[in-house]
Amino acid sequence: MAVDSKFQSMDIDVKIKKFTWRIQNFSSLEVKKLYSEVFTVDGYKWRILIFPKGNHVDHLSIYLDVADSATLPFGWSKYAQVGFGVIDQFDRETSSTRVTQHCFNAREADWGFTTFLCLTELHNPKRGYLLNDECLVEVYVCTDKTLDFISREFIVETDWDELKAKEADCVKAVMDNQKTPTTKPVEMTLPSPAQSSSQTVATEPEEPAEEDMNTFFTSLESELSSSRMLYSKEEAKEALAKIKEALNTTPVNLNDSGKFSPLKQAIMILARFDGSSTTLTIEQKNELLDLEERLKELANRAAKAVQDKDQLTAKESIKQTMTCNLESSLIRYKEVETEVKQVDQILAALREEVEEAQKRKEKMLAERKGIYRSCKEMKMELDALGKELAECEATAKVGEEEEKSVEAEWGRIKDFISSIEAKI
Repeated sequence: MAVDSKFQSMDIDVKIKKFTWRIQNFSSLEVKKLYSEVFTVDGYKWRILIFPKGNHVDHLSIYLDVADSATLPFGWSKYAQVGFGVIDQFDRETSSTRVTQHCFNAREADWGFTTFLCLTELHNPKRGYLLNDECLVEVYVCTDKTLDFISREFIVETDWDELKAKEADCVKAVMDNQKTPTTKPVEMTLPSPAQSSSQTVATEPEEPAEEDMNTFFTSLESELSSSRMLYSKEEAKEALAKIKEALNTTPVNLNDSGKFSPLKQAIMILARFDGSSTTLTIEQKNELLDLEERLKELANRAAKAVQDKDQLTAKESIKQTMTCNLESSLIRYKEVETEVKQVDQILAALREEVEEAQKRKEKMLAERKGIYRSCKEMKMELDALGKELAECEATAKVGEEEEKSVEAEWGRIKDFISSIEAKI
């Protein structure tokens, strides 16, 4: 099925790139998933991936995907901070936005949100998400780890009128310079404060010659080799011991122990160690340099899994306490109900004590009403807790699977380090 869509890219400033994807006839889409056109940021090819009817959930699912991940060299990785926005075209400030950051690699070449926006809310005619059946998706990408600009406020509160005016000027400049119409997305660069105010169309750099590239990288390798710090075998062994010590703890304990800082130096020493007969392969060095981020990721995942399980235990404890209280109240309610019947019998038999018995009856009836109200409130709380408990059980089950995955990956890393130890 052909999909009507319009795609544009522009620079918000020197560091952040914005990509706009306008999907027409959205309600008529029959595909399970849909990719945008490919765009380039920091030398990598990217594309937006959405599941219009949800990725096995009742929400719109949206991700940023490395378009050519299958052809990239072994051990590749790329950090990116990403902001997603599905724009409310009635009121931009009520748009649905989410921000995340991720180190993309061969195992996780796409990243985003499976439950980004509820489908009921997306198709609500009172909201502007599908104005004229067009869905407006915006993605902001920054690959600089030192910056943390992208936020919900950044997405919805930027001076869009000014940006749109500049964007329109850029488009007009592109159209004026084209000899024939094209359906490819327009690349626009807005000037930063350090740039001139003229609008220019982005052009591709000249193709470098093979000889120039070989000369450049030969010179670069020589410079790096001459400036690289060399480490002794004893230092490498000490670094390896620190890594093994860290791996002998659990992922959760490593996350809480503050050992990541010394690990970074140990990993760097091991990656740069170059013995005469024990040189590590390029793949091993690349994997070592990536090890710190992977260990942090595994430790965080393990901590999240434990947190989810602890939350389930706490909810179950609350439920048990409330259930016991409810059972005690029910017993007392029945006791009071029996006492009321006994008092009725006393009133019938002892007319002379009617006034005193009547007071006791009224008191106990008031107590019964109080118990009823208390029980009714506790029953409502118990029903609400039952719903929360079901969600917690699902989350805990996912946490258990995640914990198993972490343990498996943890074991693989330990085996990998052991294989390196033989070379040191």
